[in-house]
Amino acid sequence: MRSLWLEENPIKKFYELEKDEKADVCIIGAGIFGISTAYYLSQNGYKVVLIERDKIASKVTGHTTAKITSQHGLIYHYLLDKYGIDFAKKYFNANQEAILKIEKIIQENNIDCDFERQINYVYTTNNEEIDKIDEEIKALNNITSNATLVDKTELPFQIIKGIELREQAQFNPIKYIKGLIKKLEENKVKIFENTICFDVKQDGDGYICYTQNNKIKSKYVVIATHYPFLNVPGMYFAKMYQSSSYVIGVDTKTDLFSGMYINIQAPIYSFRTALDKGKKILLLCGLDHKTGENVTYQDSYGKLEQKVKEWYPNAEIKYYWSTRDCITLDKIPYIGEFSNIMPNIFVGTGFNKWGMTSSNVASRIITDMIMERENEYIEIFKSTRVNPIVNKEEVKNMVIQTTKSLVVDKLKKEKLNLDDIENETGGIIEENGEKIGIYKDTEGKIHAVKPICTHLGCLLNWNEADKTWDCPCHASRFDYTGKNIYNPALKDLEKG
Repeated sequence: MRSLWLEENPIKKFYELEKDEKADVCIIGAGIFGISTAYYLSQNGYKVVLIERDKIASKVTGHTTAKITSQHGLIYHYLLDKYGIDFAKKYFNANQEAILKIEKIIQENNIDCDFERQINYVYTTNNEEIDKIDEEIKALNNITSNATLVDKTELPFQIIKGIELREQAQFNPIKYIKGLIKKLEENKVKIFENTICFDVKQDGDGYICYTQNNKIKSKYVVIATHYPFLNVPGMYFAKMYQSSSYVIGVDTKTDLFSGMYINIQAPIYSFRTALDKGKKILLLCGLDHKTGENVTYQDSYGKLEQKVKEWYPNAEIKYYWSTRDCITLDKIPYIGEFSNIMPNIFVGTGFNKWGMTSSNVASRIITDMIMERENEYIEIFKSTRVNPIVNKEEVKNMVIQTTKSLVVDKLKKEKLNLDDIENETGGIIEENGEKIGIYKDTEGKIHAVKPICTHLGCLLNWNEADKTWDCPCHASRFDYTGKNIYNPALKDLEKG
């Protein structure tokens, strides 16, 4: 399953790091955040080395829906209520500036990436959710004049009430990345793929980043790996979790709407249009769940297919992909210093499903911190904040799930045996007191792994929708052969 963005716009290949390097800044991770940070720093004369463990933008960035919006669900009533009007305004302004900065980069560098201004809509079809819409518009009206209540949209079904926010946008993220890479090469940024950073150690007044064969010495380090791969001292695995959702690209065989849309009640559905070889298609995303939970095809892509057929009976589904997002416990990204005791290492993570704007906010904040320039948004997103966790129920759920996956699940009596697992499915069996993860391919060939996450030892779950082994604790992901494909884990699974 491959996304529209990656299918249509392959990015040029880069070589693996094969010798030691020195730079002002080493950026670990080449998704949109890492690449944007390299762009701003190199534009300001910094010598930058950018490394990626896989292919450029092939993970979260290549699987986003690529809405560029400041309307992050029902966020502003929450922010105003918990932190006050000044905080809520700064959050909004930071994201609105990100939209303008992205547009400016596109214009100044003549990047053809299907950028277009759109109105964004947050809506409900449930009478019980109307009060939430009313609370959100009241908060937004204290922040901007661009938000309006509506009761009709261009969607193929009737809404009850929604909020439209003008001056938002969408684009093709891979075309945008390709344009940035061209500029990075002009700025002499050294880019390496298939280069895994396993550790970062202090060395004098700088750091050494250790890869599988070589090392990079730099004064500054930016961890742009979606989910930080260093467990301590940052402890980000205890401060956020990962959420998975599913996307289909659809030729509806009809004229499509303008605007971008998302509802507020579960199950969540997100809508936007995109160009596929010049033709407008629908991108429908949704059905998010905590990564690592058991999920079937019917509970994910199957439900999206069903919905599309209800609205567009003659539709042809052309693309399928899944995406994942880091969710912070207080709904605000972590941007800034990685830890108070590791100066000059920076991080941007926990973008809460809104990485297109948040990545630009993060790259500008970190560039300003490295350049020792003022930035009015640093305190809003401070990554080392220690204020009380707002979402106490989620903290409790995380602790329970991690404990369960570390201890209880490993002790459960396994009900499956080898014959129970059909072709093209997977599951965990027990043999001689040890758990074995089994996947049978289309021809019945068995692929066996030790189903214990190589990050912190949690028992993995089989994801039937994507044919992967997923960690319910911190959301590392492995393909059916055991190859690690998503961090924070760095190592492959042992063979069973």
